[in-house]
Amino acid sequence: MRSFTTPPTTEEIVALADQALAWAQTRFPRDLGRLLAGVSIVVDDFPDDETVAEMGLETGWDLTGLWRGVPLTQRSLTDVAREPEIIHLYRLPILAEWIETEVDLRDLVRNVLIHEIAHHFGYSDEEIARLEAGEG
Repeated sequence: MRSFTTPPTTEEIVALADQALAWAQTRFPRDLGRLLAGVSIVVDDFPDDETVAEMGLETGWDLTGLWRGVPLTQRSLTDVAREPEIIHLYRLPILAEWIETEVDLRDLVRNVLIHEIAHHFGYSDEEIARLEAGEG
């Protein structure tokens, strides 16, 4: 994959997210990592107005990613078929953060993806930091 000095395409963000998802499967405990096998990643340029309102945000620029699905902490053994598990990554807010922070784009996409997965699994921000540091 190329070194990023110009904004990547949606397809390049998808490729980075796929790499990050493979990495994430090795970082989470094995029983949780297996649950990532059926997760889809969708890259949109920007969250829609409904999502922005649902999240209580003033602007879509504040949202870089979102997991759509039922968090593991809210599931029951008696649950019937659910909607597919989807991680949405929002390309333009990610690119804005990339420009603002000058963080490596691969690291930024991985960070957004890991945060969405970890919160879905019920991890706190402190646990996510330990996970990213390789301690979790």
